[in-house]
Formats: sequence, structure tokens, C-alpha cells
Amino acid sequence: MKSGLVVEDLPATRRWLGEALEAAFPGIAVKSAATRAAGLALASECGLGLHGKQGFDVALVDIDLPDGTGVDVIAMLRDRMPQTVTIVTTIFDDDAHVFPAMLAGARGYLLKEQPREQFVSGLQGILRGEPPLSPAIARRMIAHFNTAGLVVSGEDVELTSRETEVLRLVAKGLTHGEIATLLGLSRHTIIDYIKSLYRKLNVSSRAEAAVVATRRGLVR
Repeated sequence: MKSGLVVEDLPATRRWLGEALEAAFPGIAVKSAATRAAGLALASECGLGLHGKQGFDVALVDIDLPDGTGVDVIAMLRDRMPQTVTIVTTIFDDDAHVFPAMLAGARGYLLKEQPREQFVSGLQGILRGEPPLSPAIARRMIAHFNTAGLVVSGEDVELTSRETEVLRLVAKGLTHGEIATLLGLSRHTIIDYIKSLYRKLNVSSRAEAAVVATRRGLVR
């Protein structure tokens, strides 16, 4: 691992993550970004090979950024630099955060609250071909896919074009407000659409809705 990217808004945590990368991969060159916009800019420039930039071997991306979701950065890294091992680094371990990020292209999910030694060991697992997953995340994923059959019936339900678009954006990890802005609708209208989708698809969480969206080919 020669080059790394850290996308994190809190300065102290950004330094901590950079130091963890350096401890895991001695000699690695680390670039950092404090916002979604800055992370997207770095991913775009390096993905296009601008200014002699060759891309990143590994990227640590927070989800909850001040100007939007880190899921967008993950998706761009997947599209522009598929060789990059992108890892979510966050405090959130719920389905609404875990599965949209994994569907967007994240190849690992580490909780920042775990001890530094454990965090560094998780990063080093990349070299051994081991997905970097915090134990709590691994348990959640196993539990989820053990019950994934709950959403199979939603694949054949007919949706309107607007419902389909809302489902796609939900699966990408966008918030109610972000979806409302993109579609030019009120936040309350979006909430009503999502409630209707949950009823139609027989799902009860964003993660289950994301699985349905993936099976419908709405997201990769």
C-alpha cells in the first residue's frame, strides 16, 4: 500500500486515521479531505490521472460529513479507481448506514471506537485478503442475510416511476432532505413515498429496501 486517502471532517480523528494507515502500512503517502466535496474532488482528479496523480491504494471514508454523505465518495472511488480498497470508518453500526455504503462499493467497515491496535490489525488484514470488518459489523451482516428472504417478495411489486426513483435514492444512502431537494418535492412528501414503498415491498428498513433496489437493477 503506497498511497492512501482519508475523508473525515473532525481534525483530531482525521489525524488519528492517517496515523493508523501509517502504522498499518509503513511508508504510505496519505492525503486527506474534510468534506464530501473535497473527497469527490480528490477522487475525480486522481481517477482521471490529473497532475500526475495515480490514484489511491486504500481509502478511509466517513459517512456522516458536513456537506453530505460519504457514500457518494465511495461510489466515485468505485467507478474511477476500482483497484482502491475503500473502507468505511464511522461510529454508526446500523443497517441504514452499513448496507448503502457496502452497496456503493465499500470493501470494509471499521468502527472508529475500537482500540487502535484492533483498528490497525483490521487494516493489515487487507494484505492477507481479509475484508476489514469490525466484529459488530460482521455479526450484523450475518444476521441480516440470514433473514434476507423477507424482501424477496418485493422484487415483483409494480412501482410508479416516482416510487422507483425514490427507492433508487434511498438505496444510495441519501437522506429524506437530500432526496426532496433532488426531486423538487417537500420532505414530508418524500417521507410519505418511503412509507408507501415500505408497505408495498413488505420491508421495514433502508437496508431491506436497498436489497430490493439492487435486485431490481436500480443500484450496483
